[in-house]
Amino acid sequence: MLVSEILRIKGSTLYTTTPEGSVIDAVRVMADNDIGSLVVMDHGKLAGMLTFREVLAALAKGGGNLGNARVADIHEREFLAADPKLDVMELRGRMLDRHQRYVPVLDGSTLLGVVSFHDVAKAVYEDASFENKMLKSYIEDSPTAAR
Repeated sequence: MLVSEILRIKGSTLYTTTPEGSVIDAVRVMADNDIGSLVVMDHGKLAGMLTFREVLAALAKGGGNLGNARVADIHEREFLAADPKLDVMELRGRMLDRHQRYVPVLDGSTLLGVVSFHDVAKAVYEDASFENKMLKSYIEDSPTAAR
């Protein structure tokens, strides 16, 4: 299964913020939409990712207060990105190696969407379940099963 197939199934709705945006506004968007990340866009270009990890670190640093923090103050600038033609199992390994839960999918410099570790796990589970079902069907229909 390819990363592009995950995007096709889940849709390509993107939630974004700008580096100048306030962290508290970004947190509201994340909470209102039940998402764990925002894509940080700077003048039409992908500048980074803001995830709950960076928000929690900022809260810890600020003693539980975000104050007037801007997204640029805390967002991740060195992130893993995926090509839409990348195999999902390869992406899963890279996400595990980098401890990254959210990955923007880029076709060249065009942002297509974001896949989460949950999306990847769901795709792998569904793929394995389908394969398991097909194997069971094959075994049940085999000549040796009729004995």
